[in-house]
Amino acid sequence: MKNDYNDSSIQVLEGLEAVRKRPGMYIGTTSERGLHHLVWEIVDNSVDEALAGYCTEIQVTIEKGNVISVRDNGRGMPTGINEKTGLSTVETIFTVLHAGGKFGGGGYKVSGGLHGVGASVVNALSNWLEVKVYRDGKVYFQRFENGGKPSGTLAVSGETDPNNTGTEVRFKADPEIFRETTIYDYDTLEQRLREIAFLNKGLKISLRDERDDEKNATYHYLGGIIEYVELLNKNKTPLHQNVIYVEGVQDGIVVEVAMQYNDGYNANIYSFTNNIHTIEGGTHEDGVKVALTRVINNYAKANKILKDNDEALTGEDVREGITMIVSCKHPNPQFEGQTKTKLGNSEVRKIASDLFAEGFDRFLMENPTEARMIVEKCSTAARARMAAKKARELTRRKGGLDIINNMKKLTDCKSKDPSECEIFIVEGDSAGGSAKDGRDYMTQAILPLRGKILNVEKARLDKALANEEIRSMITAFGTGIGEEFDISKLRYHKIIIMTDADVDGAHIRTLLLTLFYRFFRPVVEGGYVYAATPPLYNIIYGKNQKLAMSEEELQEILSSIPENTKREIRRFKGLGEMDAIELRETTMSPEHRTLKQITVEDAMAADAAFELLMSDNVEPRRDFIIENAHYVENLDV
Repeated sequence: MKNDYNDSSIQVLEGLEAVRKRPGMYIGTTSERGLHHLVWEIVDNSVDEALAGYCTEIQVTIEKGNVISVRDNGRGMPTGINEKTGLSTVETIFTVLHAGGKFGGGGYKVSGGLHGVGASVVNALSNWLEVKVYRDGKVYFQRFENGGKPSGTLAVSGETDPNNTGTEVRFKADPEIFRETTIYDYDTLEQRLREIAFLNKGLKISLRDERDDEKNATYHYLGGIIEYVELLNKNKTPLHQNVIYVEGVQDGIVVEVAMQYNDGYNANIYSFTNNIHTIEGGTHEDGVKVALTRVINNYAKANKILKDNDEALTGEDVREGITMIVSCKHPNPQFEGQTKTKLGNSEVRKIASDLFAEGFDRFLMENPTEARMIVEKCSTAARARMAAKKARELTRRKGGLDIINNMKKLTDCKSKDPSECEIFIVEGDSAGGSAKDGRDYMTQAILPLRGKILNVEKARLDKALANEEIRSMITAFGTGIGEEFDISKLRYHKIIIMTDADVDGAHIRTLLLTLFYRFFRPVVEGGYVYAATPPLYNIIYGKNQKLAMSEEELQEILSSIPENTKREIRRFKGLGEMDAIELRETTMSPEHRTLKQITVEDAMAADAAFELLMSDNVEPRRDFIIENAHYVENLDV
């Protein structure tokens, strides 16, 4: 074999070439998510000015043509010559990787844009980028084109009021890099900007969409994360009226915690470091959780709510029904992984624990009525946890018989390789019969359900374990549930919900998704859950046949058929009415089917959606239905 690996094989990429060559290394992906990441990088720079105490307002605009503009009223970038590069500081920031005021130069004590590559990466991945700096009574301007190449040097373009300071960046993403899309989603931008405003109390952030005059918003929260918790709990019933708030500083590290219990059963804890959502948590979140458990146990025993011989409350018990935001501002955070999803600083664990424990203990002492309500809720959760444990033990004692009864419902596939195995969850024995006959017996398993499963949004784990249909799924999946859950034991890497294309089918699908999200969340987050999309219509004309997945698609097909052609339109009323061949060819066969993967891009949004749709709180759900009724007013069901 010829050896072609020699000195000439080593490629040296200069300047911003490396970013354009391997954009995924810097922004993760060039999909829609990566496109929006460009905005976050520029906004983060403005937020860093706010964290430093110099910026009070940020304006983000989606201009026509999907051009992004970000303007702040901070100090404005330095405009002199950088002694190390010989270029203006502005040009250095936008063309040199790892150049900025966040690497110990004294520019920023706390920063979210810690990679130090934000502005230069955005420039590299843009068709063009323009920067204006308002500083010292002057307006400075520079433009970059074709992936970050300066079209001229930084120059004064005008004069301004000396009090008018800040930086404005406008850019157009390069369609050669972002081939999937260069169209920005207003809702995605709005959600993140609102989050940033909550995390930085007093900072005013506005968003304007010039593509649609009706889309604009301004966020300004003087209460910060207190108001954030109130928003997250707006469709829940709070256990105590006021949000508990604790703030403290130690060794330059700021820890803020806002929390409120509700009458639900799910814990929703979201943590942030320097405005970055630490999705996987980290030492700041761990410290607060440990303190929460310790303080509640100490209070309960000191006030004889828990007897000396009672079992201590666990972390799971004290977190039931809690909505909590943990925000940490750290001068030198260490994130685990490139995606910054977990804080790793070991010293933060004790600092966060001590600061929160002191403030929360003071709240319990000063508010005995609320304290007793919280402890009693935690005690109820402990009793439910023990009942769930007994239910699992009872299932295990039933042993083979219980497994055999549950597995009787399951028509398993022959393959034992989870990566190629699929399980179809279907409604009713009729659809189940067609699915069994139409499946690929090697890789496709069928589990029919009878009726609608339990709504777990209104039930604890012990009640869910008493439901026969849920037990069947637990047995089939093989992962266990609750504290025994183990994703590595998942027997199928495609869990496909296959329900009728009608209102009842949609309700069953929602009940299943609620179950998966609440009790099997890693299965959803891992991308293992899918929804089958059976057709609504079968159109036969001449010797041709076409399937329509929607009313709109039906009309498109009909408009393409010559007027004098004889046609037959058949409406599929349900999966049970399809024979095995029809079901296989339209909905089950990998060659012809359409599957929708269920993903969780934002845990907060998902939690709010399930709470809105599935809880006992009727008023918000009615408002939601009225507000969105126009989307289904023409639906033929």
